[in-house]
Amino acid sequence: MTIKEAILKSLDEINALTTYMDIYNHIVKNNYYDFGTAKTPASTISALLGDFIRNGDTRVKRIKQDGGTYSYYLTKNEQNIGIEILSGETETKTTKVVKADKTKSFEERDLHKLLSSYLKNSGTYSKTIFHEQSNGKDNNQIWTHPDMVGIKFLNLQTKASQNFLKSINRVDTFKMSSYELKKEINSDSELKKAFFQAVSNSSWANYGYLVAFEFSDSLNEEMARLNQSFGIGIIELNANPYQSKILFPATFRELDFKTIDKLCKMNSEFNKFIEQTEKLLTLTDERYFKSIEKELDEFCDEYFANDTEVEKYCKDKHIPSDQE
Repeated sequence: MTIKEAILKSLDEINALTTYMDIYNHIVKNNYYDFGTAKTPASTISALLGDFIRNGDTRVKRIKQDGGTYSYYLTKNEQNIGIEILSGETETKTTKVVKADKTKSFEERDLHKLLSSYLKNSGTYSKTIFHEQSNGKDNNQIWTHPDMVGIKFLNLQTKASQNFLKSINRVDTFKMSSYELKKEINSDSELKKAFFQAVSNSSWANYGYLVAFEFSDSLNEEMARLNQSFGIGIIELNANPYQSKILFPATFRELDFKTIDKLCKMNSEFNKFIEQTEKLLTLTDERYFKSIEKELDEFCDEYFANDTEVEKYCKDKHIPSDQE
């Protein structure tokens, strides 16, 4: 276990706002990392926590407490920590995405695991939809399929709030998203083609996103215009998936159930994704929630367990990163 993995594991187990010293003590108590003869190991933990924030790693957030000290927590545990976070000043920063090395080659679908890891960190379950597995050979259907689909559930903390939501027949217990994924977009024509492909194949979803590993800096103004006009969000993917960032947010839309039904008929994987979602949404006995949630998680795309896996994967797939 690396020292950063020890920090993330400790934050997950503490599952509360905590200081760098508490994290250090947790690591030592559980023997997660051997600091050897380091003279100031606690200061090392403090510095590395700062690195998470400065590098735009979305797994970790911090808030400034009275007296100017910082408390840290895992983004995925945000809802579990409590509403006191809302009164603090959360801080995350972004970093410039590393541009792809043209001398190396990787496939577009090699990026799917990076995107699924980024989405999982924010509580979104995602699934790749393989176009070639769909029924029919009609080329007119080419812009019907998303590359990936995702669903994020509203995590209500109390039984009362859950029952209240059901009693007023609200449907916003979840949000569904569609993702069109590209290796790189370097010209205005490439941007427009990819963008309107995302518009077409995300018409059914609450949110539609265009995702790419590399965007040309010259396209920022046109991306902003297209985003404002059509509501498709834009995500810049990083070789460290947790440093990926939303350049432009997507606009919410109501679900298009006719198109969802069409996609279910066309593609068995999309149909299974909807079925797994339906199981969780219609669950009446909470005793079975964990098992059904695990079933959905296992059906969805794989994601990275730690930074070591990320580094090895990018190296094996020739995906350039800032650590090369």
